[in-house]
Amino acid sequence: MEDILAQAKKVAEEAEVFMVSSEETPVQFEANRLKRIQGKQNTGVALRIIKEGRIGYASTTDPTDTTRLVANATETAQFGVKARFELPQKARYPKIDIFDPDTESIRVEKMIELGEELIALVTRHTPDIICEAMVAKDIITLRLLNSGGGEASYKKSIFSLSMWGSLIRGTDMLFVGESQSSCHPLTKPREIADVVIKQLELAKNRASVPSGKLPVILTPRGVASAIIPSLMVAFNGKIVLEGASPIGNKLGKNVFDPRLSLWDDPTIAYRPNSRPCDDEGVPSQRTPLIEEGKVANFLYDLQTAALAHTRSTGNGNRNGGLPTPSPTTLVIAPGKTSLDEMLSDIKEGLIIEQLMGAEQGNILGGDFSGNVLLGYKVERGKIVGRVKDTMVSGNIYQVLKEVAAIGSKPEWVGGFVHTPPIYCPSLSVASK
Repeated sequence: MEDILAQAKKVAEEAEVFMVSSEETPVQFEANRLKRIQGKQNTGVALRIIKEGRIGYASTTDPTDTTRLVANATETAQFGVKARFELPQKARYPKIDIFDPDTESIRVEKMIELGEELIALVTRHTPDIICEAMVAKDIITLRLLNSGGGEASYKKSIFSLSMWGSLIRGTDMLFVGESQSSCHPLTKPREIADVVIKQLELAKNRASVPSGKLPVILTPRGVASAIIPSLMVAFNGKIVLEGASPIGNKLGKNVFDPRLSLWDDPTIAYRPNSRPCDDEGVPSQRTPLIEEGKVANFLYDLQTAALAHTRSTGNGNRNGGLPTPSPTTLVIAPGKTSLDEMLSDIKEGLIIEQLMGAEQGNILGGDFSGNVLLGYKVERGKIVGRVKDTMVSGNIYQVLKEVAAIGSKPEWVGGFVHTPPIYCPSLSVASK
């Protein structure tokens, strides 16, 4: 990396070298059986330069080919956008625990056992269910150097355990599932199996709901599938700069229910998206996005922050290219209402675990509309059965402006979203 940076500094005013290596071991199960064990090792190097005020960029999987990498970055600079930022200097980074040596040392044989145990627990309850499962570990090493003296490096471990099952009886298809991720090894498949078994129990009976406006409870998984995608777009600093975010001009204003608070936090220990700095070397921080209903901040990388005349929030992420602002770990503050209290308030309504296709609506405008992949009817405060052929639609700004209640018990969804249930007093429901 030092050689690449040295060569780049000869042809550009500023330069930055970013290297990431990963060792991934996924163990896959299909149709209730072990299907594939893989070992993947990847190393990628990216070079970003500022030459004559414009950004050049190139990447390679061969870190020894420094001459071509520098040449490619130099060639692209003549067509690059104007750089509005300076690369960060050397900084102090927060100490965040994101590596567990037990994850790195866990053996493939143990991972196979975890997957087999997970499937056995679920099929013991429902013998005819067809399960897919994944047990995976990933060890990531990252290093960054720039011409301004900025330097960062860290090592992270990620362990994931997930299971999805389908139960087909005639024309009736039921889909259930759960997943968890952590920097620690996840060695208790019973926790995931219990979630899936509870879904199967609640889905034993069939129920139907009328079309029209109904009260709806979004479980943490329901919030993640219906609400989070539009919020991620709305708080993206690049979308705000383009004028496409509905809340781009609402900074400091009341847009949401005063009980709602949301923040982005890459400093939480042992979360898969936590890190001491972003992919540009900006120190990580907890960034409030919604504070008691008010729009508090947007998420920025260096370029978008400079264009917005503010500073980066440490959300520059590289997804195979130049950094762009992206969320890390989203957290919604819990409320004071239990799920049972929410249910007891409903005479007739829905509780939604998973909404399919919600991102296909006008996501920039906050609209969502999708099929209820997994949801249940509520009658007189009780869950009475699973619904089929049901669609739900709404707008997140209307939904989150006047929520009926926010749950007191948050849960991690996939390891990246921490949210309680949210009780919506009225959503549009269409049922066959």
